[in-house]
Amino acid sequence: MLSNMRTVIDVPDEMVEMLDRVGGLEKRPRAALIREAIGEFLRGKSVPEAETAFGLWKHRRRDGLKYQAGLRSEWGGR
Repeated sequence: MLSNMRTVIDVPDEMVEMLDRVGGLEKRPRAALIREAIGEFLRGKSVPEAETAFGLWKHRRRDGLKYQAGLRSEWGGR
């Protein structure tokens, strides 16, 4: 189970009023709206694992395909 951490942030009064209006309409607490907004923000910023590996060889002098062929040759032609 994930634990929760409390944090303090400065939010302009206008945003707090808007959050309270939306929370009143949706019958949800302000904190739930903020957690949802943070979650959506982070989902938009996350990078899929496959993309983190893209370009790993760009600064290496050795060609990735040649390296792979060399490793396979060590297997004895299997």
